[in-house]
Amino acid sequence: MAASIRTLALRTFCDSTRNIQHVSRSRVKHSCCPAWVTVCRGYSDGTEGKSTHFGFETVPEEEKAERVYKVFESVAGKYDVMNDAMSLGIHRLWKDSLLHVMNPQPGLRLLDTAGGTGDISFRFLEYTRSMHERQQRQKARSSQTPSWRDLADHYATNQTGLPPSRAVVCDINKEMLKVGKQRAEKAGISTGLSWVVGDAEELPFDDDQFDIYTIAFGIRNVTHIEQVLQEAVRVLKPGGRFLCLEFSKVSNPVLARLYDAYSFQMIPVLGEVIAGDWKSYQYLVESIRKFPDQETFKEMIEDAGFFCVQYFNLTGGIVSIHSGFKL
Repeated sequence: MAASIRTLALRTFCDSTRNIQHVSRSRVKHSCCPAWVTVCRGYSDGTEGKSTHFGFETVPEEEKAERVYKVFESVAGKYDVMNDAMSLGIHRLWKDSLLHVMNPQPGLRLLDTAGGTGDISFRFLEYTRSMHERQQRQKARSSQTPSWRDLADHYATNQTGLPPSRAVVCDINKEMLKVGKQRAEKAGISTGLSWVVGDAEELPFDDDQFDIYTIAFGIRNVTHIEQVLQEAVRVLKPGGRFLCLEFSKVSNPVLARLYDAYSFQMIPVLGEVIAGDWKSYQYLVESIRKFPDQETFKEMIEDAGFFCVQYFNLTGGIVSIHSGFKL
């Protein structure tokens, strides 16, 4: 009965949002599981002899993951500074928009896949903390002259309360996680936050573990997008939500020309000046052009098994938020 009610509710939600466009599916790859991780999933590789893209370059599938690892290992120390420089700070607004679309309630558990330096997890924990405090203030205002029993009940509720919101940052790159941990320590963020070395194509988690799965500016770097999406379905709880923030396709031809000129002529130069690494940022620009457009990605997400799939364009389609639910 509970399952049928949940299914009906989600389908009703889906029907009410059909005016918003949809999303797609993908897959990724993983080499080895850390010894301290309790769960390891093994997939037959089957990549021998196959090729894929690394930016505009064609490479063997087994080579791409290693080359992407080296890119982010190289830029980890300047990653956040470069994000501000490349986007003129707009990436912060895109990530804020992701949280507003997500609208997480206190007590939920987030898996921040390809979470790198922790931007999405930091926002998630701050958002749910603020939401909890706002709910507590509303409760306090609802009883203007509480009795001693009301006060006692309110105190007991605050002591037990909801289980704390939790965020798990999972990234294959140890250098990115190292930078993220340093940022968290500097900001005094520790409660409810953990860091895991893991591959999005073979996540080191049991089935049905998370309420929300996010992947921000990471899925275009994987070898097999479809496998990443299948893993997202697996680790989400029934009713859980998938959210992907990623560069996409600009529809306006004038904006598209300006965007291409800026991307190819300025971003590698900024990479050389700020991070001392032209090639890595040339790859990042090229990888954006190789990523599927909004409609194609929507179909991939649906094929992976998600429902109520939709997407929201930001900044003229430079970036899109893709959303889907596991029933």
